[in-house]
Amino acid sequence: MPELPDITVYVDRLQTLLAGRPLERVRLANPFLLRSVDPPLPTAQGRAVTGVRRLGKRIVFELEGDLRLVLHLMIAGRLHWRPRAAAIPARIGAAAFDFPHGTLLMTEAGTKKRASLHLVKGADALRAHDPGGLEVADADVDSFRAALTREVHTLKRALTDPRLFSGIGNAYSDEILHRARLSPLRRSDRLTPEEVTRLFDATRAVLKEWTDRLMAEPGFPEKVTAFREGMAVHGRYRKHCPVCGSAVQRIVHADNETNYCATCQTEGRLLADRSLSRLLKDDWPRNLDDLDEKHR
Repeated sequence: MPELPDITVYVDRLQTLLAGRPLERVRLANPFLLRSVDPPLPTAQGRAVTGVRRLGKRIVFELEGDLRLVLHLMIAGRLHWRPRAAAIPARIGAAAFDFPHGTLLMTEAGTKKRASLHLVKGADALRAHDPGGLEVADADVDSFRAALTREVHTLKRALTDPRLFSGIGNAYSDEILHRARLSPLRRSDRLTPEEVTRLFDATRAVLKEWTDRLMAEPGFPEKVTAFREGMAVHGRYRKHCPVCGSAVQRIVHADNETNYCATCQTEGRLLADRSLSRLLKDDWPRNLDDLDEKHR
């Protein structure tokens, strides 16, 4: 799923491309993408874009007449800038937004079509789409601690809960927790004050560093991915941790995979993968030494 750094780049490029330009037409290849009927979608056509901004992991196109198009790309949605009236790709094409100088295509790979588009009118209607998570870049450590401890979760779940923190998903939560040297399964209410500060600093630093890095890449972002060269642990299962050299580990639950370094984050302990640990029971390795022995 595109997260805060990726969405920030999308917003920056779209603001440059679209500000002041009229939205001529919206073409839907997947009718299920549109999740609202009032106001009707044709109401947006012919309205100039007055701004583009981020709302959590959503992209908001502000239009004349107090209208907003709210686009949530979810896991597999991506955007592409193409020549005017470009054809919507077969199979993965979801929608096209036509402007006088080009077309913004939206694609969504996979069979689970989860992306959504809403047209809303007025600030109150837009607020209904805001999960309310804390914007960490604008926060202090006290407000961060309050959000972190509002509910009792693992750190991984807390960071990725859009009601608690804005824009953080599976990929950057792995990077943040590695930077903070904290286990993804630590309980959010059991951190010391020093650990909370460490996590706060790591969250701000990782999001800023990756946003700056992606913003420096020229052109419209065509290869938005959760697996990027230069990440420390995310998507790097069995590869070497750049800090200590240990093999990166993982735990898998449903469609999500959490990557971590046992040496840096869990004092050498291997976190139990629910499915495999139940299958292996007493044979499940408890630490890196046990894992090395099993490999031998």
